[in-house]
Order: sequence, then C-alpha cells, then structure tokens
Amino acid sequence: MAIRRTVLSSIAACAAAAALSPAFAANAAADYPNRPIRLIVPFGAGGSTDMVARLLADKMGQILGKAVVVDNRGGAGGSIGASEIAKAAPDGYTIGMATVSTHGSNPAIFRKLPYDAIKDFAPITNVMSVPSVFVVNASVPAKTMKEFIALAKANPDKYTFASPGTGSLGHANIENFMNLAGIQLLHIPYKGAGQAITDALGGQVNAMTDNLPSTLPHIKAGQLRPLAVLALKRSDVLPDVPTYTELGYPQMGDGGWFGLVAPAGTPKPIIDKLNAAAHKVMASSDYLEKQKSISGESMGNTPEQFAKQIKTAIERYTAVAKRANIKLD
Repeated sequence: MAIRRTVLSSIAACAAAAALSPAFAANAAADYPNRPIRLIVPFGAGGSTDMVARLLADKMGQILGKAVVVDNRGGAGGSIGASEIAKAAPDGYTIGMATVSTHGSNPAIFRKLPYDAIKDFAPITNVMSVPSVFVVNASVPAKTMKEFIALAKANPDKYTFASPGTGSLGHANIENFMNLAGIQLLHIPYKGAGQAITDALGGQVNAMTDNLPSTLPHIKAGQLRPLAVLALKRSDVLPDVPTYTELGYPQMGDGGWFGLVAPAGTPKPIIDKLNAAAHKVMASSDYLEKQKSISGESMGNTPEQFAKQIKTAIERYTAVAKRANIKLD
C-alpha cells in the first residue's frame, strides 16, 4: 500500500511539474480558448464596472472565437467577487474585473480581505479610466472648490458628505481631500451609492464624490454642482470643471480605473493572448464610441505596467488610510 501511495504521489508530482512547464503553457495557449470564458464582475449589474465589462465582453468573445460571459458577483465592496476570481483555476477560463476599489483602497483599509491583491492575481491590462467628480447640492453657496473650502474652514463639521459606506473608495477619496485641504466635513455613510446620491439630490447631505457616469444626469439637471474632477485631465463633458491637480492637489491621484485580471499562476501565453484581445477591442471604433458615452478613456497597458499601477494604488490608499485612521475588519 505504501509503495502504491508513493507511485501515485510521484505521478501527481510529475503532472504538476508538466503543467508548469513552458512547453505545457505554450500548448495550452495554442488551444486557448476552446470553451466560453467567465468574466467575473465583483459588483452588481448596472454599475460602472458592469458597464465596462459588458463593453469588453462581446467584442473580446468575437476576437477570441468563444463567448466571454459576464458573471456579476457583488457584495462586501467588491471583495466577494475578487476572492472568487483569485480562487478560480488558473487556466484562463475565469478572469475578472479589477478596480481601484478591489485592488487599491480595499487592500489598504480592510484588515481581513479574503484575497491578496498582489499575490493572488495575474494582471492582464488596464482597460479604462472613468473620472469621478466632487459634487455639492445646488443649495450649497459655493460655486467653486475654493469657495467651498472657505465655507468648510469657516464652519467646521457643519457640511456633510455622503459615501457608499465606511471604507469605500468614495469615503477614502474625500478623507484624502480633507487632509490635503485642511478642512473637516462630517461623514454620512450609506449602504451603497444609490441612496447616497438620492440624499445628496435631496439636500440631506451637502456633498459627495462618485463616478461621473452616475452623477452626470443630475449635474445636467442642475441638481448637483461639480467642483472638481478626479482624473488625469478635464472631462470632455465637463470642460469647465478643473481637476484636483489643477486646484493644487496632485496627491489625489488619477481617478478610477477598471482592468482585467486572472488568477495567479495563469500561463503567461494565455495572459498575453487576453491582453492582445482586449487591446484590439479598445482600438475599435464601436468600443471607443460607447466608451465616450460613459465618459471613459482607454488605458490599455502591459501586464507588467498594470501590476505596477495596482501596487501604486495600494501604496497611495495605505497612506490615506493611515492619515485618516481608517482601518476596518
């Protein structure tokens, strides 16, 4: 019996070694994909991450010759879906969306994440940057960020800001800004962005920050007033609204982004094939037109560059969490 177990163990070890070999990886990539690919979105349907994923999925499926099927796995600020991506078989048939929340602020703020944002993933590419915008209710007597800062300094804790929840990206970004601007706003956390926006519209809270696609209709309707955009450059749809960098706060960073990741250990030839397919999608006129409709901008890069971007995001939000004393279980 002992001899049989030894033989079986040897066979398993040989199989594992073969699976990790360059020749095996190359053969796997040559045949890849031969069945549909699952694209996990760690947030609910209809949100910004889901919109980006669905823009990608259809055309990537056409390029790869097999369907790319979106699977929404929301909950716990993206942690449930991100964990499912990390634990999937590293064979290229389960990939997922990574965001500045799941791979930036969450690792910096939450002590007990069910995944390691660096060790458990193989970055594929960043695909899109979507600006976020700081808005105030139309009743707030400030037309510019300079005026709002003056109001907040003259009235500490009088003005409130909404977030989708304690420890969320919206919370972290405003905590960062308060520290940089030397102001104090009262945080009102909600269970999701929808209710936060509703109360910002109703004037129950004075300010908030959220992705531009979610707030733009209310800005156009005159219910919310934009004071700053978190992005590398001004938005084409809000050309008169300055970026935080223009206002003197480059430490706020470059805004929200969405990318593709696979489980750690996915063979590099498969990662490269997925990267190439995503870049073809991002170059298509149809994709570019749809991207424009949600105020997005293509941000394609190499797996190595995306890995560096993730590391930079974690470092930035770790510093924010330390300054604001935000650390959650």
